[in-house]
Formats: sequence, structure tokens, C-alpha cells
Amino acid sequence: MCCADVRCSTVARWQHPIAIDPDAALPVFLQIARAIAEDVRRGRLKRGDALPGSRTLAEELSVHRNTVLAAYRELSSEGWLETKRGGGTFISAELPETAPRAFAPRVASRDRLGFDLAPGAFPHWELPTHPRGTLVLASGVPDARLVPTAPLARAYRRALELSGPALLSYGDPRGALRLREALAAMLSHLRGLPADPASFLVTRGSQGAIDLVARALIKPGDVVAVEALGYRPAWSAFEAAGARLVPVPVDQHGMRVEQLATIKPRAVYATPHHQFPTMVTMSAGRRLTLLELARVHRFAIVEDDYDFEFHYDGRPVLPLASADRAGVVVHVGTLSKILAPGLRIGFVTAPAALLERLTSIRIVVDRQGDLAVEHAVAELLEDSEVQRHARRVKREYHARRDALVEAIHEKLGGVMTVDPPAGGMAVWAKIDPSIDLDAWVTRALAAGVAFLPARHFAFDGRARPFARLGFASLDPRELREAVRRMALALRKRRSA
Repeated sequence: MCCADVRCSTVARWQHPIAIDPDAALPVFLQIARAIAEDVRRGRLKRGDALPGSRTLAEELSVHRNTVLAAYRELSSEGWLETKRGGGTFISAELPETAPRAFAPRVASRDRLGFDLAPGAFPHWELPTHPRGTLVLASGVPDARLVPTAPLARAYRRALELSGPALLSYGDPRGALRLREALAAMLSHLRGLPADPASFLVTRGSQGAIDLVARALIKPGDVVAVEALGYRPAWSAFEAAGARLVPVPVDQHGMRVEQLATIKPRAVYATPHHQFPTMVTMSAGRRLTLLELARVHRFAIVEDDYDFEFHYDGRPVLPLASADRAGVVVHVGTLSKILAPGLRIGFVTAPAALLERLTSIRIVVDRQGDLAVEHAVAELLEDSEVQRHARRVKREYHARRDALVEAIHEKLGGVMTVDPPAGGMAVWAKIDPSIDLDAWVTRALAAGVAFLPARHFAFDGRARPFARLGFASLDPRELREAVRRMALALRKRRSA
């Protein structure tokens, strides 16, 4: 944006404006030189890039041509520019040292913060990176190689061709009605939830749903009970909203819900179907107790049902939300595990008053989701493509679970013990307590395989003789190779 006394220009092949302040102490020709030199430093202009002719730039900036020539001479004397006879002016192929010159003082660093941040609990964020070729036993990530990309691409193209202008504009912050209707039909059939699109809010993945729920439910100082071994990103969302987290132990029957009677939280965050990370299913008795405690003490149950579709042995247990008669359950789910995390399709279903508040917050946070993607996914649901894909990958992940368990028994028997989980996308392995698990994890990474020890999921951060091994993102051959590398790393430790 240019004000009256500052003239800006954008010239061909140089898409960055030059701002000139006639009232500044610095002469105009040095202001031009400074702007060009800064663009070189920042990488906007590179070796060999052509600059506009002096006459052209002078006309664009409404300055005398001699002013531009003076700027170019200054830059040439410093080694920034070179002139080719009959060919124009270019950024020099032999650039000078890029320390600031007298005519181009150092710009303010973006690393310096000139104001105070509000207090809050925010985790250190860092994108996990591994050396090329590392086999990552990711905690619960699907195999994106299995995604039906061709039907998805066709559905996306059809959505844009048929409704492009509408889908590229503002839409319903609750999500596309078409997708909410398709989700309602699917979840009514699979999870026993009410088949009412008005009771759904489509979000940017399940993490987006949890964040909105935390903002809607929590005020600073409120207590939120969480599983003592659990899902840290969800904990962080509640902490960011001001919650004080209280851990509740987990055993072979799930969360020890009887302890909630004395905690009396504002909300409980739980993964009752496949407890994260231990994979145990909350017992029927504890489910009933949890629902009754929530009714009596009027706290919310935030049920994260992240991988309901993947249950291999017996029938899956229906969500708490399917048995909720008191309006205490907020059900969060995702299509990331069925399809792919990059699509960012999550959802939340809850009592109407909470959904209204969630929608109001959603408008403030990011207004809406990607309507074109939502319509494309809705088409795949309507055509049963998602359902067929879910059945295919369920069979595949079942085979991968068995391949991983078999490889562990063969290569790591006596060191690592695994009871195959009834469902999910990972196993919870018990480690011989005599093994230095942290050292093993480090050595295994050097051997080309990555896995997560229990301390990664522990509320107190203490080491425990367990590890979580995700199997969904690797095929059986890769899983066997991953276990072979784990065994190799362990042998190196013992021979050291």
C-alpha cells in the first residue's frame, strides 16, 4: 500500500516494489540502491537477473533518469551490478560480501521480539525428521500409498467443475451439508450415532475438533482429567485453553474412572475404544461408571474415537456417545486414519448448544474448511468408495499387525513381548526391564528404524519398559526389515 508521499513501482521481471520517501534524509538515489541491494540479500533477486532499463525504472518511479543512473553507478561500484554492452543491467555473477553497506543499513531481525507474549502452555513444535531410508514405526499413521487417489482426484475435479464458484467462496462454517449428511449416514450405521447432519461439525482433522472443544469448554484453571499414558497433542490443546491437567492411571481395562469422583473435573479426555497408546478397550463396567459420574457431577466426556473402523478380532465396542442419554459426551472422530491425514477431515458431534458455540468459535479461528475437498470426500462416501477402501485397508492392516507380531516373536522373543491388539494401527510392546530402552531407541535410529518408547506418552515423562510400534504405514516386508534392524541394534548394544 503506497501513501501520497511514497511512490511504489513494480516492474517487469522484478516483482517487488521500491518505496521512495522524498522527505527522508537519505538521498533518493541511495534509497533505490538500498532497495535493490536488500532484495539481493533476501534472495528476491539472484545472480544474472536482469534489471529494468534506467529510463523504464525512472518512469515507473516518477524520478529523473539521472537519479536511477546514480543508483546503478553506486551499486556497480560496490560490485552488485554489471552492465553488458547492448544487453542491459544485471545482478552481478560475482556478488560482493553481503554485509550491510553504508547506503543499505541492516534491516531489523525477525528473530527479535519487541513485545511480551501472553503466558500460556505451548509445546515446542518440531517436524519429525529421519534420515532417508529410515523405516518409521509411526505411532498410528495410515499408509498413504493405499489411498484411492484416482477416485479422489476425479471427485475433486467434478466438484470444481459442477460447483466451482460456490466451493471457492465462503460457505457453512459447520462444513459442507453434503459431507455432514454422508458422515451422519456412515456413523449411524457403524457407530450407532444419531443420523442427523445438524449434530455434526466438520473440522480440520480431529486435532482441530479437540482444539475447538477445549476453547468452548475450558476457562483458565479448570481441571481436565486425562489418561496418564495418553495423547500429548490433545493435552496441549487443553493446556493452551488454560486447563490444569490431572492424570488418571490406566490399566488393562482402560482409565481408572472411579478416581474421577474425587477429582470432579470440568471435562475428561479419553480414548475408550483403543486406548492411546496402550490399545486396551475400556471395560463395559467402567464405561457405564464414566457415563454415570459425568451425569451426576456434570462434567463433559471428550471421547476421541480416532480409529474405530480398524477392529480385527470380534465386534468393535460402540462409542460412549451411542449410549449417552444425559448429553455429556462430545464425540470426536476423523477420516485421517481411513484416508489420509493430509486431507484434514475431522468431525465432532455433540449436544446442540455446544455445537452452536463450537461453530461460533470456528468462524473466528479459520472461518471454514476446504469446501472442494469436503464435497469430493462426500462423493466418495456417497458412492461407497470410502467404505470399500476401509474394508480393503482393514484386511491389509490386519495382515500387517500379524506380520509385525510374528517378526517380533521370531527376532526379539524374550526381549519384547506383544499381545496382538484386537484392533487399531499399533501394538503396545513390553520390554525386558534389563534393557536400556532409551539407548536402544537411539541405536535403532542409527540402524535405520525409528520407534517410540513409553516415556513419549507418559504424563510424568518417566521411562517405562514399554514401546508403541505402529504397523499401518509399512508393508509386511518393511515391517520384517524394521524388526531385523531393531534386533541388530540390540545385538550391537550387548556386544559393546
